[in-house]
Amino acid sequence: MDWETHARGLAAAVVRPESRWYEPLATTPRHVFVPRWWDGSEAGRELRDGGADVEAWMAAVYADRTLVTRIGGAHADHAEAGALAGGGLPTSSSTLPSLVVNMYRHAMVGDDSQVLVTTGTGYGTALMCRRLGDQQVTSVDVDPYLVGAASSRLAGLGLHPRMDVVDVTGALPGTFDRIISTVSVRPLPTSWLDALRPGGRLVTTIAGTGLIVTADKTADGGAVGRIAPDPAGFMRTRHGDDYDSPTSKVWEQAWEADGEATEICRYPLLYPTDSWEVMSMLALQVPGIDYRLREDGDKRTVWLLHPDGSWARATATDFLGEPVVHQSGPRRLWRELQRVRNRLNREGALPVYGARVLITPDGTTTLTRGTWSLTL
Repeated sequence: MDWETHARGLAAAVVRPESRWYEPLATTPRHVFVPRWWDGSEAGRELRDGGADVEAWMAAVYADRTLVTRIGGAHADHAEAGALAGGGLPTSSSTLPSLVVNMYRHAMVGDDSQVLVTTGTGYGTALMCRRLGDQQVTSVDVDPYLVGAASSRLAGLGLHPRMDVVDVTGALPGTFDRIISTVSVRPLPTSWLDALRPGGRLVTTIAGTGLIVTADKTADGGAVGRIAPDPAGFMRTRHGDDYDSPTSKVWEQAWEADGEATEICRYPLLYPTDSWEVMSMLALQVPGIDYRLREDGDKRTVWLLHPDGSWARATATDFLGEPVVHQSGPRRLWRELQRVRNRLNREGALPVYGARVLITPDGTTTLTRGTWSLTL
């Protein structure tokens, strides 16, 4: 198979030829790391086996797109041909290459940097090994199978970075000039500060948001930096085979019950994840919200669910229609969303992107921009 032509096409689509990331992209066979994947939407995904249709395989893996490899505890590598995955949450994937490279660029990796990255399929680890050499790369994941599979596939390419089964929110295996996490966290683990060398940089995203944190270690053991101006979203860290479902009981109530409060919303219906800025601001202020969407012709319904028992359901029959909102629980989640939208309309922007980041040695993280301040 002529994967090299496809890889060069991917490299050209992601970076310019003079970029230091061009050669890693152009010479790394992504298909080795994604032989099978789950294709479809959250409503249901179907197994795709690359070997069964090589042309479709090449088209998929050398496109700049994310390929989901694990739904709940079901890894595509272990599924039977023709299998279907239900509506569970993705728990591992091969992230679109442009986003991986963007995270690496934010890290400002030097030629002599010792770098820790997160594993997933191992494709991002391979790119970093191509860029620096495998002796400068450590790759970690909480999932023993992912680490084992990635190690084997990397070794098949002659790459032998250090690979460890590690919960990235806990102690890390060594000290590093750069820590780059393509899983999201909240709060930022203090173990990262312990493992970061003086002047080193960490790059990650805040769970539930589209915010990239870049921060450099300071002499007191903390770190300072900024929220990058560009958005990104990653799966949050997990500590077992699957994510907990803290809003499952809330969902049973919110599906169609009348709320304790009912009102008409003056704004058009918004699914918060469609707006990085709004979603990020809301998630910072009310962490832990789970979003659901249902579309039935012109009718759209959006749910906001929270583990504390709060829920909101908003329904509109067309794009400009005024949504009817039902809310219950200790907090009025839709009103929290409306406060964010009011601020956006009043000020023209929200203060999240470009905010200053201050991380104290005990891991307390505070974002500030102008008069706005928020501590995670």
